[in-house]
Amino acid sequence: MPNEAQNEEIRLSIGGLTHETWDGWSVESDLLTPADGFELELYTKDATRLPSVLAEGAPCSLTLGKDRVLTGQIDEFEHDISRQGIFMRITGRDRAAPLVDCSAPFVAMREASLSQILDQVVKPLGIDQVEIRAANAKTRRRIQIEPGQTAWEALLQVAEANGLWPWVEPDGRLVVGGPDYNAAPVATLVMRENGVGNNVERLSVRRSIANRYSQITVLGQHGQYDNDGLDTKRSHLKSVIQDETLARRGIFRPKVIIDSASESQDMATTRARKLLADTRLEGFEIRAIVDRHRADNGQVWTPGQRITVRSEPHGLDAVYFLMSRTLRVTRSEGCIAELRLREDKMWVLDGNPTKKRKGKKADPDAALIELYKGL
Repeated sequence: MPNEAQNEEIRLSIGGLTHETWDGWSVESDLLTPADGFELELYTKDATRLPSVLAEGAPCSLTLGKDRVLTGQIDEFEHDISRQGIFMRITGRDRAAPLVDCSAPFVAMREASLSQILDQVVKPLGIDQVEIRAANAKTRRRIQIEPGQTAWEALLQVAEANGLWPWVEPDGRLVVGGPDYNAAPVATLVMRENGVGNNVERLSVRRSIANRYSQITVLGQHGQYDNDGLDTKRSHLKSVIQDETLARRGIFRPKVIIDSASESQDMATTRARKLLADTRLEGFEIRAIVDRHRADNGQVWTPGQRITVRSEPHGLDAVYFLMSRTLRVTRSEGCIAELRLREDKMWVLDGNPTKKRKGKKADPDAALIELYKGL
């Protein structure tokens, strides 16, 4: 079967002009890293002057075939002229770039909704398309943004307080929410020992016990005489979450976190579940190299997709979550995509809860057992 993705060019659109002939390019996207980035390279002997629309800070977009893969800005460009020819390199990031670079406006509100905080922190920096993608957006009683804190740090603080996560879609929309774990897998990666049906160039699996815990306890701490109107019972909040996978192996690695921001039992439990899930995410990763930029269903590889991995040498046969990917074309390697996958249903547990079916027991959150209680 011919690889159609190898014939697709990445098209840069800027100021009404487009260009799609490059000697090399890459587009990175990672849900855990703000501001997806891109790099374009071109060697030529034809043009000595760059178009006036190519300027640092100029808005731009990248399209692969008919699919938008990034909307953002030009960060930097290099124009090198020598006897050998002309070399151009263009780098940029998506619309999260101003949030990462710039300080947040000072905001100090109580009983402010998530949407209100987004309006006062995000929109002043030019982000006009915001979507809250969650089952229910909770409110936090007190949000304090320190002077000098970047807008992205403030946004992340607010999102995590609500059990959510921010990212930017390829069309430029800022989304605050969680992944859709009900979505069907977009592809199946196969590595068999006899080589029959293999469709990956390389597959590596990393497992680690470092910074992973069998049990996390979150204690809510609050002075009972601050007279600030907050619940004084916070000094007695306690939430304990256990990783059953490590418990079955007889591994005991406890961790205690004091969280003064936990204002209720629900917030303390959400915080504990997230912390334990994060440690599991860091303890397992699949890195796959494939020779195509699209999944089996024709979609461009995009973080947030679910992928089935079947590898006999690694003992894998399950669905995993695509956390990051890099699309790349180089002279030496040709068309490749690097996919990094983590455990499924383990990231942003409370952002977009899976729907429960009648008559069936709900699937536990990947072996996490909730043991919280208020003392």
